[in-house]
Amino acid sequence: MQHHNNKKIDAGLLGKIVLARFLELPLRAFDRLVTQVESSTGFAALRPWVTVGQLEGAQVAHHAAGTPQTQASPVLGEVREAGRGLMFLYHRNSYAREYRFDEDGVNLLMSCPDFPAELAGVLRRLRLINTRNRLTHALMQAVLALQSAYLRSGQALMLLPLTQAEISARLRSESNLSVVADPGRISRLVRVLSIALPNGESVPLGRLFPKPRQVHCHFVDYVIKREKVWMLQGMLWKPLTDEAIATILEREYGINLLRRTVANIRHDLAIPDCRSRSQRMNYLAATEGFSALVPLTPQALRTAVPSQPGVYEIRATLGSPMSEIKEEWLEKSAPPGSHSVVYIGSTKDLRKRLGDHLRGSSDNVLLYNHLADGTARVRFRLVSEGWRWAERDLYRVFCETFGTPPLYNRMSP
Repeated sequence: MQHHNNKKIDAGLLGKIVLARFLELPLRAFDRLVTQVESSTGFAALRPWVTVGQLEGAQVAHHAAGTPQTQASPVLGEVREAGRGLMFLYHRNSYAREYRFDEDGVNLLMSCPDFPAELAGVLRRLRLINTRNRLTHALMQAVLALQSAYLRSGQALMLLPLTQAEISARLRSESNLSVVADPGRISRLVRVLSIALPNGESVPLGRLFPKPRQVHCHFVDYVIKREKVWMLQGMLWKPLTDEAIATILEREYGINLLRRTVANIRHDLAIPDCRSRSQRMNYLAATEGFSALVPLTPQALRTAVPSQPGVYEIRATLGSPMSEIKEEWLEKSAPPGSHSVVYIGSTKDLRKRLGDHLRGSSDNVLLYNHLADGTARVRFRLVSEGWRWAERDLYRVFCETFGTPPLYNRMSP
C-alpha cells in the first residue's frame, strides 16, 4: 500500500541544508571537490559561459600552491606582515577560486527542455564553491582587522572578545558581500578551518572568536603565573587572594571582575586557592609547560597533537550522565565552570592514544561516554623519556590539590 502524504522539502530550505553541509567540508575534501569539478566533462561543456578567476583582493602563497596537502596540515593559509598592516595568503588556488558566469547565456541554456541534469549539478557546485570562498574571504579580512594584535604576537592576552554573532552583524552590514553571513554559517565554516600565524604557529580559526569569559581566563592565568616571579623578586610575600587578583586586573588591564568570578575562573583552570598555593606544589606548577587546551576532535588531533610521547590531561563537560558522578567529587573539585579535569594519562604516542579515547578503543567505557558529546578538550606536555613517571607525579599532585583522583582514572598509575 503506497502512502501519498509525504511532503517534499521546500526548495529554499533544501538549498540552505545543502549549503550548511558544504560549509562543513574539511579543507582537503573541498580542495579535492574543486579539482574534480574543474576536470569534469560537464565543466568543459559550460566553459563558454563560465570564467575561472580569483576572489578580488585574494592572494595565494606561491610556495604552497603547488605542494600536495598532507594529512597533518589542513591549513587554510598564513598571516603575514605587509607594511603597517597584515595580509593573508591562501595555501591553495581552490580556496581563492571564484567563477564568473554569463548569466544571460546560462539562463538561456537552462531554459532548453533537454538541458542535461549533469550540467545543472555542475552549476550548483560552482555556485556553492563561490559562496563558501566569498564568505571565507570576507571572514578572514574582518579577522585581520579586528584581531591584528593577537595575529602579530600570538599572545593570548592580545585577543579581543569577538563572538560569531558580532562578526556576522559586521559582515552583513557590508553591502559588497553577496552571501548571507548568518552566525550559523560562520560557525560551520570556522569549525573546519585553521590558519598559520606569522610566527609559524597553526591555530584553529575558532580561537579568534573568544567569548569575554575566555579572555578573562587568559588574564587570570597570566596574573597567577606572574605571582611566582613577584615572589622570587621579593615584591610579594604570599600568593594572591582572589580579591587581590581582581584588583590587579582592574588596575592594570581595565578588566572589572567580581572576586567570585575570579574564583570560578581559577577553578576552571584547575588552579588551587591562595592557601593551597602557599603550602605545597600545586596543580598549576605541575602542569607548567603544557600546551594550550585544544578540542578533543579528529581534526585537532591531526593538526595540534604530535605523534610523540608525553603526558596529557582531558577535560570534559560535567553534566552527563549525572547518575555516574559522585556529588562529593563535584563539591570538592568541580565548582561552577564549563569544564573540569576528568582524566590524566601518559603514552608514547599522544595522537594515537587520544584517538583511541575518542573512538572508544582504550578500554575505558565511562571516559568514552563522557567524550561522546564532542565538547572535551585536552592539553599535553611532551616528555621524551620517563613519561609514566611524569604521569604519576601529575596524578599525585592532582590528588593532593583536590583531595580526590580524576573522575575517570580507574586506578593510580
